[in-house]
Amino acid sequence: MSEVERVLAGRYHLIRLIGQGGMADVYLAEDQILKRTVAVKILRSSLTGDPIYITRFHREASAAAALSHPNIVAIYDVGEEDELYYIVMEYVRGQTLKNLLYKRGALHHVEAIDIMKQVVAGTADAHHHGIIHRDLKPQNILVTDSGTVKI
Repeated sequence: MSEVERVLAGRYHLIRLIGQGGMADVYLAEDQILKRTVAVKILRSSLTGDPIYITRFHREASAAAALSHPNIVAIYDVGEEDELYYIVMEYVRGQTLKNLLYKRGALHHVEAIDIMKQVVAGTADAHHHGIIHRDLKPQNILVTDSGTVKI
């Protein structure tokens, strides 16, 4: 069974792959209990046999779950099922900053400053809680259609 045909924890119906990173794949999903769209980040199966990656993945989930800020993606749940380690998070409608720059080219300086202020606000809140992102780059910065930025 492919991961896209799967329901995790009896509630998160994976719909389609929406992103890939170094350690994990991210799926658009439906929380069947709360009836809301979420994103589910799943540790790559090639890494599930390595305790170091599992520990990093759990550490990421725990650290992010402790944060609540308008410029940080909210974490809703974390779990493991059939050797699939996953994090359930807020689904952000929009695009990555990387895609935005690719489509539009250089941003007007007012918009660029606004984006950076929001990135810094989220980063500062994380730092205030003793958390360092360690992989802050345009593909990890989400921009909604209304201009809200989430890291």
